[in-house]
Amino acid sequence: MEINRSGSRPSQAGSAEYFTGRVRIDPLMSPGEPARVAGAHVTFEPGARTAWHTHPLGQTLIVTAGLGLAQTEGGAIEEIRPGDVVWFEPGERHWHGASATTGMSHVAIQEKLDGSAVTWLEPVTDAEYGAR
Repeated sequence: MEINRSGSRPSQAGSAEYFTGRVRIDPLMSPGEPARVAGAHVTFEPGARTAWHTHPLGQTLIVTAGLGLAQTEGGAIEEIRPGDVVWFEPGERHWHGASATTGMSHVAIQEKLDGSAVTWLEPVTDAEYGAR
């Protein structure tokens, strides 16, 4: 058994390469092989969002606070709220983040394939983000 105590891992700012706006990432788990799961608690300030990205084995989001937005390529922008659980299929191009006026937090869980859990793509433009 391994216990990672709350506050034992430092928070990180979301990289401007992968996020627009202010984002804080609090690591939750990333056990070594043979496990493949990785997870973090991610907090987005109003207007903040991920870049477009995919996950080789899919991703689950569990919204814990605020009001968020999520979109898959070609789909409508959907509001996501506390208690909502969002599943993105393996390889599904998508983004997620806070609404323009309200922050949002979620737990993100994904599995690694050959050591990688995500493929980052281009930023979500302001026009794409505002197209509701």
